[in-house]
Amino acid sequence: MSKLLELMRELGRNAALAEEYKANPDVVMRNASLSDEEARALREKDYDAIKRLTGLSDGQFATNQVVLAYDE
Repeated sequence: MSKLLELMRELGRNAALAEEYKANPDVVMRNASLSDEEARALREKDYDAIKRLTGLSDGQFATNQVVLAYDE
């Protein structure tokens, strides 16, 4: 399994890591040992490169959209 795919899966299931990624994505990607190409693809949300690097196809991954509720 590619390092990129491993990180994407971990970001989807580990809320603390996802928060860390939001705050400092370069550190998280470096700690995950992503190649420069993998890091660039994730940083730039280059879906064609992500598919090529992970072997995933459309519908097998999604961006993380967060819905927030604010107090009135």
